[in-house]
Amino acid sequence: MDRRTFLKSAVGVSALATAGGLATPAISQRAAARALRLVPHADLANFDPVWSNVYITRNAGLLVWDMLYGIDNTLTPRRQMVETEEVSADGLTWMFRLRPRLKFHDGAPVLAEDAVASINRWAARDQMGQMIKDIENELVAIDDRTFRWALRKPYPKMLLALAKSAAPCCFVMPARIAATDPFRQIGEYVGSGPMRFVRSEWVSGAKAVFEKFADYAPRQEPPSWFAGGKNIVVNRIEWITIPDPATAAAALQNGEVDWLELVLPDLLPILRKNRNLMTAINDPVGSVGALVMNHLYPPFNDVRARRAILMALSQEDYMRAHVGDDDSLWKPMPGYFPPGTPLYTEEGGDILKGPRKVEAAKRLLAESGYAGEPVTVMAAQDLAHFKAWGDVTVDLLKRLDMKVDFAAVDWGTLIARRIQKSPPRQGGWQMFITGYFGVEFADPSNRLLRANGNEPPNGWANNPQIEAEIAAWYDATSLVEEKTIVRRLNRLAVDYVVYAPLGAYLRHYAWRKNVSGIVQAPLPLFWGVTKTA
Repeated sequence: MDRRTFLKSAVGVSALATAGGLATPAISQRAAARALRLVPHADLANFDPVWSNVYITRNAGLLVWDMLYGIDNTLTPRRQMVETEEVSADGLTWMFRLRPRLKFHDGAPVLAEDAVASINRWAARDQMGQMIKDIENELVAIDDRTFRWALRKPYPKMLLALAKSAAPCCFVMPARIAATDPFRQIGEYVGSGPMRFVRSEWVSGAKAVFEKFADYAPRQEPPSWFAGGKNIVVNRIEWITIPDPATAAAALQNGEVDWLELVLPDLLPILRKNRNLMTAINDPVGSVGALVMNHLYPPFNDVRARRAILMALSQEDYMRAHVGDDDSLWKPMPGYFPPGTPLYTEEGGDILKGPRKVEAAKRLLAESGYAGEPVTVMAAQDLAHFKAWGDVTVDLLKRLDMKVDFAAVDWGTLIARRIQKSPPRQGGWQMFITGYFGVEFADPSNRLLRANGNEPPNGWANNPQIEAEIAAWYDATSLVEEKTIVRRLNRLAVDYVVYAPLGAYLRHYAWRKNVSGIVQAPLPLFWGVTKTA
């Protein structure tokens, strides 16, 4: 029985709530009625949104900690905790004033010194924060609501840095918590966001609970992604971890949970037949897939081997392995910026278009010096699309007459192993499969595109020309200028093969009809979401 047949039959049996078949979670109907229950895409295993850069921690962090600025659904930074900002004519001095009546969950007021301490902790872990720190003269609190950031050279992307959605985000914590070494995890979860984290009910691997913060001071503007008025309607939100997609779908059908963050395309037809459920694309920008190659070790330390992969790789094969035959759910991506975003370009992307050139790729691979050594490929087996893409990658390499050492691991193990610089036979790697929200690839600030030799997520890519174009983009002050730079950058990045783009694809939410207010966004946002009995 293939995967799609198994999933459909498993959900069908579970949805009937029969004694046999796939077991469903032991969630009482009474408890479900009291709270809005989400099945997130992964378990909340740790909860420090600065120390960790994984999505699930960032998503939970948005409920508990507020931000100085937030990205809206046009990808524009908007004021969030900040009431006003002023920048000097020479671009060297920024003055920020916080909104009044901001309060932490422990009752203490939010002060400028908290913002300064939080920025310092965030900047130690974030590439944009580090860039600003490198040109900083001082970052100081002036009074309870005002702080100044003085620089030695202008930084036009300041507001984007403070508002960006890519983890780690610049969340504001009390100064005493932000004083924690940024390379150690915090142990106290106090923010000023719309929800309090109920630590006493946190069960790693099973559940995380958030309760409405009565003293939260929302902005008056309508909510828009990370920005605007984050008004919470429900009193309690529970995240229920259900790793098996079919079991999660059955729990939704049975009313044991209210909302699935991630729905496998294979399960959509069954969920759509249930008159009590709704399904919709979660984010029109979609997500992007990436096949990362290690630039430190053969064969992919040679650009010819990386180009051979681009010549032979079929984005359609990768996308269909996840979304199936529905062409509306994916788009080709002949470059590094997602379709539909302002900086999208196909400049230099011809190698990813048209019929695949397997024989030419074999010749190029031989020129690179590849002589049949095993290639270690990591693919997470606990995430269905990564597992499927791992299978496609193995097939691709075998068609190129490459030997494969396939490392079928869980996502946590892959994350831990990908930072290892050890040789592949000594705990390292040569390839792995990953994916990201497309909005995080809408500009050159994403870490996967960097080529400074310091980024494990892209195999320590190192190319000074690419870095020079990225630096030029950071200095750009208009969209026209940015587009010109990005066209050059995309051509360079494809030619060098920073990594192999696998395409852009859409994903779905599913929820019960007694839940309303769910909006299209890259992640579940709870502002204005309501639940009736």
